[in-house]
Amino acid sequence: MAQVKSIKGTHDILPNQTKDWQELEMQVHKTSNLYGYSEIRTPIIETASLFNRGVGEETDIVSKEMYLWEDKDKSIISLRPELTAPVVRSYIQHNLGGQSPLQRLYYIGPSFRRERPQKGRQRQFHQFGVEAIGSANPEQDAEVISLGWDILKSFGIKSLELKLSSIGSKSCRENFKSELVKYLNPFIPKLSEVSQRRLEKNPLRILDTKNKDEIEIVKSAPKIEQFYTKDDQNYFFSVQKFLNDLEIPFKIDPLLVRGLDYYTQTTFEICSENLGAQDALLGGGRYNGLVGSLGGKDAPAVGFAAGMERVIIAAKNRKKISPKIPTIYAICTNDEAIGILQNSAKQLRSIGYKVICETLRRSMRSQMRDANKSNADYVMIIGDDEFNSRTIQLKDLKNGKQEKVDLEKIISYFKSLTF
Repeated sequence: MAQVKSIKGTHDILPNQTKDWQELEMQVHKTSNLYGYSEIRTPIIETASLFNRGVGEETDIVSKEMYLWEDKDKSIISLRPELTAPVVRSYIQHNLGGQSPLQRLYYIGPSFRRERPQKGRQRQFHQFGVEAIGSANPEQDAEVISLGWDILKSFGIKSLELKLSSIGSKSCRENFKSELVKYLNPFIPKLSEVSQRRLEKNPLRILDTKNKDEIEIVKSAPKIEQFYTKDDQNYFFSVQKFLNDLEIPFKIDPLLVRGLDYYTQTTFEICSENLGAQDALLGGGRYNGLVGSLGGKDAPAVGFAAGMERVIIAAKNRKKISPKIPTIYAICTNDEAIGILQNSAKQLRSIGYKVICETLRRSMRSQMRDANKSNADYVMIIGDDEFNSRTIQLKDLKNGKQEKVDLEKIISYFKSLTF
């Protein structure tokens, strides 16, 4: 009798390999929790229409790679090819936005695409990712990027590069698309059949081409930054400023785009030279239009997804999990101090503290209410007086004690505490 083997493009994770997976999963749980994100788990099967609407019928994922079948009730079911659309579907279905104005969610789980198996890319593959739904402010983009960066660093990947771009507002993209099509029209005979179809349906996706001849054509194409509005420029500048405040190096890549209509503003990838030519470990961006396109009340959102197989291939010197630590809620009532507070939060996380940063810019009363709701142990506050005096107000929510600490001494202060 013939031996039964696993299906092409799927793989077993054997006992001598599961330790790597467990350590990565624990780092995802730990770091996401330090940032105040909560885990969400969605089914691996969904109605195919979710991905037709959420991912786009013209994408390779939907048009070529989904596993589909007709259920007994004649509905078309799909194995999920990605997790953002299911998370947003769940957010809408369960009215998570009504429970809190900002939902910080993360996930870990398998997805399925019928594509050509290659290094770190399988037909059943695993992803972790985050979705922050509710904040339209640039510090939320920086927080999401910082979370992804910290997960990869904590798992021991040393050679990381952040590629950053912005696809601007809807009007910016429409003007850019028009000029891009004008530029590409003379090259139609040199474009592949796929790119010719994309030129008509979704020209931005041609910028993602992996065809060497098309890459050369695209190099001289118009750049999207030429079409930014003033608001687009200011938003992108703010994201860069906050990343600088967080001491995360980045490279501007104007070809890093997302071709779907619901994407807006920030796009990014974190790459590692350990993977060779296909070097992306993690990618994401802002998608303010997705919640509305799936039938929910419009809500701004930003997130990323990372391939776990690829992360494990790229990882070095994995670390052990630290014990549970106290929670600090960071409140800022001075816009100029946002970057300072984010940097302080980053430093505290680096020594193992859970820090939740407010990014909705609500009133002090609302932020304090949220701090108590989050079961925080401490609140650290920067307002106008603190900003001017380079101090931070610290309040122990367990005993009500409050004191002012010099900004430069905040790390040594928390290191001196015993719990």
